[in-house]
Amino acid sequence: MTATVWDSSYNHPVSWRAAFDALPVPELLARTAARLPSAPCIDFLGRTFTYGTVAKLVDRAAEGFRRLGVARGVRVGLFLPNCPQYVVAYYGAMKAGGTVVNFSPLYTADELAAQVEDSQTDIMVCLDVAQLYPTIAKVLDTTRLKTLVVGNLAEVLPTAKSLLYRLFKAGERSKVAFDAAHVRFKALLANDGMREPPAIDPHEDVALLQYTGGTTGTPKGAILTHANLTANAQQVDAIDPRKDGDGDRILGALPLFHVFANTCVLNRTVLRGGEMVLLPKFELTQALEAIHRHRITAVPGVPTMYQAFLDHPKIESYDLSSIRVCISGGAPMPQELKERFEAKTGAAVVEGYGLTESSGVVSVNPYEGLQKPGSIGQPLPGTAVVLVDKDDPTKLAAPGDSGEITVSGPQIMRGYWNRPEETAKTFVDGRLRTGDVGTMDADGYVYVVDRLKDMIVVGGFKVFPSQLEDQLYAHPAVKEALVIGVADRYLGERPKAFVTLQPGAQAGADELLTHLNARVGKHERAVAVEVRDALPKTMIGKLSRKELVAEERAKAAAA
Repeated sequence: MTATVWDSSYNHPVSWRAAFDALPVPELLARTAARLPSAPCIDFLGRTFTYGTVAKLVDRAAEGFRRLGVARGVRVGLFLPNCPQYVVAYYGAMKAGGTVVNFSPLYTADELAAQVEDSQTDIMVCLDVAQLYPTIAKVLDTTRLKTLVVGNLAEVLPTAKSLLYRLFKAGERSKVAFDAAHVRFKALLANDGMREPPAIDPHEDVALLQYTGGTTGTPKGAILTHANLTANAQQVDAIDPRKDGDGDRILGALPLFHVFANTCVLNRTVLRGGEMVLLPKFELTQALEAIHRHRITAVPGVPTMYQAFLDHPKIESYDLSSIRVCISGGAPMPQELKERFEAKTGAAVVEGYGLTESSGVVSVNPYEGLQKPGSIGQPLPGTAVVLVDKDDPTKLAAPGDSGEITVSGPQIMRGYWNRPEETAKTFVDGRLRTGDVGTMDADGYVYVVDRLKDMIVVGGFKVFPSQLEDQLYAHPAVKEALVIGVADRYLGERPKAFVTLQPGAQAGADELLTHLNARVGKHERAVAVEVRDALPKTMIGKLSRKELVAEERAKAAAA
């Protein structure tokens, strides 16, 4: 072994093929429900759903989806916040043989439509909340979508909260005409359950199409099989030194539609038999109250969440001492923030690394034992990390040098949906090319030092410069546009745009910023637009971001 290669199976006497069962994803729930039927699975704003209850609802959802035509390979979209309906629809659609497609509630109608068409999604599960339903209703009218399965929050709240919600929150719900294209979520469940589920081949059948920018910035569907997802859940569970689920309570503030939470909050917790305390969205005070009240033991998050906790003016009012571990991902964790949060809570904050294409997690620092500042830790059990030459990925990086991080293991996707050429470019010798440049020490700890891709990470969410640039080019005054990420204390990065104008055109920075931000998702909104006489270009005349990145870094350093 050289310093460019680390195969974690060398630390384990059994290879990953034997160590991790290739299971259908719904089997994770079925096994735990059989073992712990009365144990709490979900707490949602004060209402508890046991594993036995959730398993019965999933059986009914599976039968309901079957009656809607869901079978092997049929795509079922989830356009949902964190809520019990998400969990039931996720496992139910897969149990019926379908493939789940996650849709971010942050998407605009245009982004939703593009993903619906690309994924060939015909059925979408949503809520009637005013922040979501009108957007997906537009997509129903303009795309291949045939059916909306519509739930509401009152159905899953405790009795008193449900009554108050119906009485005083009517303005937050959209009126839905339940015609042939609309099915009530409770009607989906109005049956005795699926008695003969279809056989699922964990290695062949696709459980999830998870959209990502991959290594090129163009959104693509990562094909994740049942075996990919269940292996990653088992890998994450394997590194936890506590081997029982008793007293395991995880904060579900990260969105389940994101692959990080999908593995670390949902599948891993269900596998272990722990309790998910789900929040519809991350609201700071509500999250702190949940940790305090439920004695939360694990808080997966992105660095901005931990910073927000520390910045809360009444942080001293909450008891956070129950937290054992926080897995931080999505963006680099500043060492100073890690140390402050650990000092405040007594928890271990461990930085990890993963991609959509890896089902969520590739590496993580140990929960106990040696952690190395700035490192994304060691590869998970059964995972091999190889550094390759940045210019020629068929060659290993020289020992001690940085190189592109490539990964293999049971959690790595099959490829990109309907994009064989992109798939071929993304793999080298059977390993996934991450597009990230890293170094590795003799102990197998990996450090990310740069990016080959231009993706911007905003609070853990991926933002693709090309999409923002397209919106700027739609303004008649814009001649050239470049978008880069600039440092942001709270979100890690924010997009900033630079433009030149057409000859004779008149447009100010504020006008262009308003134009851009009105056409993109909330997480994609730029912090500023700067109008320039010229933008940097390469020797062949191609617009170049690196000079702008260097300028902004110099400004930040000087400040």
